[in-house]
Amino acid sequence: MKKSLMIMASALLAFAFVSCGGEKEPVVKIGVYEPASGDNGAGGKQETLGVQYANTVTPTVDIAGKTYKVQLEIVDNESSNDKAVTAASELVSKGVSVVLGSYGSGVSIAASDTFKNADVPAIGVTCTNPQVTLGNDHYYRICFLDPFQGTVLANFAVDNFAAKKAYCLAKLGDDYSVGLAKYFIEAFKKLGGEIVYETFPEGTSDFAAYVANAKNNKADVFFSPVSIEAAALIINQADTQGLSIPILAGDTWDSNVVLANAKGTNTKIYVTTFFVEGSQEKQVTDFVTGFRNYLNTNATAKTNNGGDDEIAAVSAMGFDAYYTALAALKKAGSTKSSAVKAALPSTTYTGVSGSIAFDSNGDAKRDVAYIKQVNTSTGKWDFIAVQKVK
Repeated sequence: MKKSLMIMASALLAFAFVSCGGEKEPVVKIGVYEPASGDNGAGGKQETLGVQYANTVTPTVDIAGKTYKVQLEIVDNESSNDKAVTAASELVSKGVSVVLGSYGSGVSIAASDTFKNADVPAIGVTCTNPQVTLGNDHYYRICFLDPFQGTVLANFAVDNFAAKKAYCLAKLGDDYSVGLAKYFIEAFKKLGGEIVYETFPEGTSDFAAYVANAKNNKADVFFSPVSIEAAALIINQADTQGLSIPILAGDTWDSNVVLANAKGTNTKIYVTTFFVEGSQEKQVTDFVTGFRNYLNTNATAKTNNGGDDEIAAVSAMGFDAYYTALAALKKAGSTKSSAVKAALPSTTYTGVSGSIAFDSNGDAKRDVAYIKQVNTSTGKWDFIAVQKVK
């Protein structure tokens, strides 16, 4: 008898819950396609942190008059073109409305057809290779491109160091580093410069010979837009050999890993990046204060940020990418991925990294890069310049 009464009571409670508006909250899924392991794992984690923080600030979105809970579906593409399709397919199978990522152009390109065939749009956060968006209508991005970034760095080398010879080092088979090196080389040659170019294979851990080659060739600058892991090894070797010329790199070097390895050395490191602290705009100061508090009150987040509360530009870009996705969902008035894709070309958003809008190719309309230098005494970044191309 007691058992029967308990069953009846449970049933009545369940009925009351549903009757009083306790129906399940509608959910919209945003895919986060990023590396959490492999060569680009450190940067991928920081980019993901920006998305995760934004989700804590704004966990819901209103679409066509209904409030949806935003659920992040996060996969690890392992920094591997071979694993890219599997990770992308997992997001598709989970029914995401839009995908954010990836840190790393190669894995973005490798997964592109998977998203295309499923009619799921993707918003690249910091994948800068032109091939990501070229010739398709489903991949967009909020960052500047490598032709621009490479030209900015070439101009910076000539304008600030009167460089006439540049040593360039890229990773063999890596779309990002080979591509950015190519655009730097083209721009540097147009400015009358001479190039010494080398590549290193997968698995390289000793960069002594490459640094020695830069010195022996009497280069004026050392340009190497490689992964964070390789960057740390290059910095250590440059310090060991007393490399005195400036080391230039792209957005991947904007990392606390680089800061930690360069602190206390005599290296001179300059990077192009998407975001710098220091603006007094409320949106930026709110982000900086809030994100730093998020890192310092969340042990896992701080670990994924490299163990400190330095704010990487990729985190700011991840933050902006999340809100760009929300803007597209609102504009679409639907959670259907095809509707979001149709809405993206006319989607705009003003974020902490600046105004975001897309051109006819799906690329961000950006014409400015920030340049920072490692302060080797403090282990912090010093803002150097806002750089445009000539």
